[in-house]
Amino acid sequence: MKKESSPQILSKKIAETIRNKLVIGELLPGQRLSEATLSEQLEISRNTLREVFRVLTQEGLLKHQPNRGVFVAIPDIASIIDIYRVRRLIECQALTQSYSMHPSVAKMKEAVTSAQLYRNNQDWVGVGTANMRFHTAIVELTDSERLIAFYRNISAELRLAFGLLNDPELLYAPYIDKNAYILELLDSGQTELAAKKMKDYLELSERTVLAAYTRKNNE
Repeated sequence: MKKESSPQILSKKIAETIRNKLVIGELLPGQRLSEATLSEQLEISRNTLREVFRVLTQEGLLKHQPNRGVFVAIPDIASIIDIYRVRRLIECQALTQSYSMHPSVAKMKEAVTSAQLYRNNQDWVGVGTANMRFHTAIVELTDSERLIAFYRNISAELRLAFGLLNDPELLYAPYIDKNAYILELLDSGQTELAAKKMKDYLELSERTVLAAYTRKNNE
């Protein structure tokens, strides 16, 4: 086990690791987290892991159930609506003020290419992860460290909302070509149109996720 010489720094690092597991779909909504398993995997003490659980619970990513343990949170309708409101504010504005030579445009291209390859292999979880990278790159167009850090935090909650769908192909497949089109618009300098298309895109995605949530609750 590695020596935990700086508990605060270590806790922050482990919290980011678990957020990333949520973002890539490795941890799913409602999943119970084993203290013993995670502390061994991450090579940390249980006390450190409990502190990380406390932080992530405050962020709404985990939920502690007395006498049952810690579970990955299941976003409610209000949270989903709020996430999409934030996404429209940040991503559309980022595209409006962007330019084609920004370094993050290369990351957007890589994400689109990855998603297309994953689609060919019918790997829809991989498509979802590539999609998350695409949107993170859009936020990075702002060159705002605060916005980028904030978006990293809500990305995990966003992936949990996506996890409510039982059919990831339904969620991700329609957006591969939409991402490519938005990238094409950005590349050609049509930033206002790219932002408009992103607004339409996010509204469609929101309706899809909310419909899935409603179906799940009615099962």
